[in-house]
Amino acid sequence: MNTKRGFTLLEILLVVAAITILAGIVILAINPNKQLADTRNSQRWMDVNAILNGVYQYSIDNNGQLPSSITASSAGICKKGVVAATCTTDSLVDLSVLTNSEKYLVSIPVDPKGSSTNSTNYEISLTAGGRIIVSAPEAEEGATISVQR
Repeated sequence: MNTKRGFTLLEILLVVAAITILAGIVILAINPNKQLADTRNSQRWMDVNAILNGVYQYSIDNNGQLPSSITASSAGICKKGVVAATCTTDSLVDLSVLTNSEKYLVSIPVDPKGSSTNSTNYEISLTAGGRIIVSAPEAEEGATISVQR
């Protein structure tokens, strides 16, 4: 009796097709692009809170005075290490007083997607009521990231 053991070509193709379909469903369910965007948005929330807390601590230590570069109009925040004159030329807010001696912030946070300009891609403004608003206009997935105090 000569019996051969093994899988037929049809059985192998059916198993490969089933694995491919299951892998496709898993990849669609996980949606890596959305997961990465959500992770970057979480980083943006932490960054805008860190900037706002740094400004708040600065004002506490300086008898309620805010950094002089913060104005009522919403403006981008200048990166650390950029010359103040360049920040002014680019209409950016210079918050280097927060990073001097690393007292309030070690460095000014930069948007997770980065930036090729002098801006951090975060914005800051002062309301008529004296509140500070820090926002992340580059938020993904239709999110609105803005904090105020």
